[in-house]
Amino acid sequence: MSAAQHPLAALEPYRTVEVPGAAVAVSRHSEPREGLPPALFVHGLGGSGDNWLELLGELSEDVDGEAVDLPGFGWSAPPLDGNLSISGHVRAVIGYLEETGRGPVHLFGNSLGGAVSVRLAALRPDLVRSLTLISPALPELPPQRTAWPTGMLAVPGVAELVRRRSAGSDPESVTAELLRLVYADPENIPAHRRARAVAEYRRRTALPYALQAMVGSARGIVSAYTERGEQSLWRQARQIEVPVLLVYGLKDKLVSYRSARRACAAFRDARLLVLPESGHVAMLEHPEPVARAVRELLAEAEAEAEAEAEAEAKADAGR
Repeated sequence: MSAAQHPLAALEPYRTVEVPGAAVAVSRHSEPREGLPPALFVHGLGGSGDNWLELLGELSEDVDGEAVDLPGFGWSAPPLDGNLSISGHVRAVIGYLEETGRGPVHLFGNSLGGAVSVRLAALRPDLVRSLTLISPALPELPPQRTAWPTGMLAVPGVAELVRRRSAGSDPESVTAELLRLVYADPENIPAHRRARAVAEYRRRTALPYALQAMVGSARGIVSAYTERGEQSLWRQARQIEVPVLLVYGLKDKLVSYRSARRACAAFRDARLLVLPESGHVAMLEHPEPVARAVRELLAEAEAEAEAEAEAEAKADAGR
């Protein structure tokens, strides 16, 4: 069934999972499906599990999917130690997978969630079957000009300026500005999606930690851009052996398509989907073509897993 046919009420937590140092909210599109491979969806900066609803709907017959709210976002409270770096978010997602025993999963990440997913897959390959990255926030220097305002959140003092500016702002206007940043064509945003975005903005601005979660995580992204050695996201990308699907939009204002070539070269087993009319959130703008590419990836991943299992069985028989 197409996502457009589903009653698209916003995703709200199906459960809360206690992990070391945090409690993360987890959402689902449908009831748990036995027999389907488990999948986990990780949102981007300022987002939540609700960002994945349309794609979860498209893939409801292919995976048993759950969407996690990173600490400080969606319905998840901030981490107890205040660590909002990429590694801090990775720790929370690993905690979720270990606590629930759902791994290895088909892992999906958008933007910040893409960076989190890359580091997780490199550090804990035992928890990942395949990797789908939609406009992943991998280091890009210099970043494109339209991404500078987001990076500026990491600068000391800017958060207070943002707080003052937004204090008397109209939620509809602020939300419209944010949507223009992440969508290629805001005019095509369904009315229900726009209304949910406004409602979520109102809910988030009432939370005392909302801005700090944004600022802390933005600083985490900026910090990751400068990391070298074993912590370099590009080096970690080269360590990943599972099949990878890279999805980029040509009208993305935050992650430039020019990084797609480097990403394809970095991952050992990568395939690329380019969507000419998509922005930063292809899973929201064009869930159908993304889902088709994901199904191809899943089939390849399962075939590779079966081949490896058969090879191991033959090796064991020959010993």
